[in-house]
Amino acid sequence: MSETAWNSGRSIWSDEAQERTLAVDRIEVAERVVPEHVAGLLGVEPIAKVWARKRRYVLDGRPVLLSTSYLPADLVAGSAITREDTGPGGIYARLAELGCKPVRFREEIRCRMPSAEESRQLDLSAGTPVVLIRRTAFAEGGRAVEVSEMTLDSTSYVLEYEFDA
Repeated sequence: MSETAWNSGRSIWSDEAQERTLAVDRIEVAERVVPEHVAGLLGVEPIAKVWARKRRYVLDGRPVLLSTSYLPADLVAGSAITREDTGPGGIYARLAELGCKPVRFREEIRCRMPSAEESRQLDLSAGTPVVLIRRTAFAEGGRAVEVSEMTLDSTSYVLEYEFDA
């Protein structure tokens, strides 16, 4: 994650793609009741409303990632986050404008076989697993401001982490 990227008007994904061709070819933005497994991560009641942003990312003409971000409706209502085009810097830049800039992230990483729908959307060969990354973004003070569930074609990614001992 790079605050430098979203402050300069680039999305995190476009920054990571570097010189490759990255496109979001499907996007759906809607207000809905929070999924039960996301409610606890966001610290909201299971009947709370969230804005869900579903996207499919295509890299060099090949679908590689399905992503759904869930954001508390009380936080983002009326902001550009509720529109398909969030503007320069993506949702993290808009959260910063709302005074809820992400300052910490937590990720869970799991590998599993894809659902039939995920296989279809990612155009996966039979037997190809996916990687599920569930990322929670926290603002200053510890409030969870986004839960992002990313389903990755396992053959398209190398997950690399660096951290202090």
